[in-house]
Amino acid sequence: MSVWEAVIGQPRAVDAMREAATHARRGGGGGAMTHSWLVTGPPGSGRSTLARAFAAALQCSGEPVGCGACEGCRTTLAGTHGDVTDLATDKVIISIDEVRALVQAAQTAPTQGQWRVIVVEDADRMQERTSNVLLKAIEEPPERTVWLLCAPSPDDMITTIRSRCRQVRLQTPPVGEVAAYLQRKFAVDEDVAVQVAQISQSHIGVASRLAQNQQKRENHKQMLMQIISASSVSEAMFAAQELIDFSRRGDESADGESGAAATTAQLVDEAVAKLVRQLGYESEREVPRLLKPQVTRERENAKRRFERADRDILDMVLVNLLGFYRDVLVRQLGAQVPIINADLGSAVDLAASHTTAAITQRRIRAVEKARERIAHAVTPLVAVEAMMVALAG
Repeated sequence: MSVWEAVIGQPRAVDAMREAATHARRGGGGGAMTHSWLVTGPPGSGRSTLARAFAAALQCSGEPVGCGACEGCRTTLAGTHGDVTDLATDKVIISIDEVRALVQAAQTAPTQGQWRVIVVEDADRMQERTSNVLLKAIEEPPERTVWLLCAPSPDDMITTIRSRCRQVRLQTPPVGEVAAYLQRKFAVDEDVAVQVAQISQSHIGVASRLAQNQQKRENHKQMLMQIISASSVSEAMFAAQELIDFSRRGDESADGESGAAATTAQLVDEAVAKLVRQLGYESEREVPRLLKPQVTRERENAKRRFERADRDILDMVLVNLLGFYRDVLVRQLGAQVPIINADLGSAVDLAASHTTAAITQRRIRAVEKARERIAHAVTPLVAVEAMMVALAG
């Protein structure tokens, strides 16, 4: 299996990077191969998957380039190749210390393969000061070092970095190709694969998680129904809190088993307590001063991790909500296109018959506004409450 087969619905991007990897093996330069790449595309389009495939192709020793069977390909895709560094943050931002460590690693010569490859997922999560630390390394990389930066759009990166990278732009993959991938990868039924691909709006990561977990699919469906059923301000505020709790406790617990949602502060305290026990102490107060910075870093990192996880689940629900109102608008306008939420057809028809297209468009804008506010660090509960009041109104 070629390394490129995991990249879904991006033939032009694959062709460009396959050509570059082939050029790199032959020692060629010119326009095909460069030391700095910026892979952009909408969420779920496979940016990091393409970057890893290219990294594997650069380390490939088999035929054709990117064969998927040689040790270089296998270890790179498994994340164990010594010359490939992959920064995949689960925090809200990438810290300046993390980038400094990458810059230092980039200066070392490859020891197992032909290239030292640095993959930075979610490179848009670097603040400007952090990006400037990376800039120098990208401007003058060592001869055998390749940088692969991934971001939603070129505009998410500072101009100086953007101008020094070769850009590869991805598109939202077709539903049919995503469904076919889910069938191959997870052996799910065709109907489930198509439904999940449609609900996720071709977001490969979301589709993969939903395809593997029926409970997760059912929980998201129930949460969506609670949101669209709120018809008063009091119901809207209750649904807003339920949505925030849903994002905090995860989306896999069966109904009735989730219990009260733990706050981020509680989860952070648990993570810190676990580290303290690993250090051999019963409480944080017992930790000696020399180890206090380690505990402080864990507290900061844990807070970022849990905030990121909460926001990812919350955003998944909001994307599903946009898909529902898109279906309602399709019905109201009489468009001859299939709806995304086929399993919610009766709810779509009910909403379409009881409202107007203008109201539906207003609701779509309210959901988009909530996503925008959350992305700009507005407290999620505040953003969701404002959205729910607008939907109910």
